[in-house]
Amino acid sequence: MERRKAIGIGAGLAVLPAWWALRQVANGGEGDWRTDAAPLERAFPLLGPLTGAKWVSSRDNDRGGPSPELVISGFARLAQGQLAKLTAAHAFVSEGPADDFSSWFEKPLKGEGPENPQWVRSHELDRDGSGYSTKLWFDRRSDMVRFWALNPYG
Repeated sequence: MERRKAIGIGAGLAVLPAWWALRQVANGGEGDWRTDAAPLERAFPLLGPLTGAKWVSSRDNDRGGPSPELVISGFARLAQGQLAKLTAAHAFVSEGPADDFSSWFEKPLKGEGPENPQWVRSHELDRDGSGYSTKLWFDRRSDMVRFWALNPYG
């Protein structure tokens, strides 16, 4: 019985690196962030189709027990001309994010994003009427949006 137990533990330890590598590939593979834009397009339909993304969620790499609330945070690139359409339809002010990715799950995003951004924000776009919290900052120079959203899918 001891030998079977040792073989089982050894096999389990051999599988862990492969499991971790597959999980990294499924989550985008480049660091600890995701690159799939489809979930962001569902969360932020007003942004239109996105051409790129780097983002994380509070449920990624969970620490034992998953968070009861989902928070997503990161950057996405808008399609050409989309920021111009948004700024024409909504009131914007010059305002950047107050923090630099302070949550534990946002650490992979530090140092990412546009260089020397010129952030603008529309408080109209932050309100969705459903009681969920969304914050969007747009960089005029790069057509990038930085986002933070609590329970973006309801």
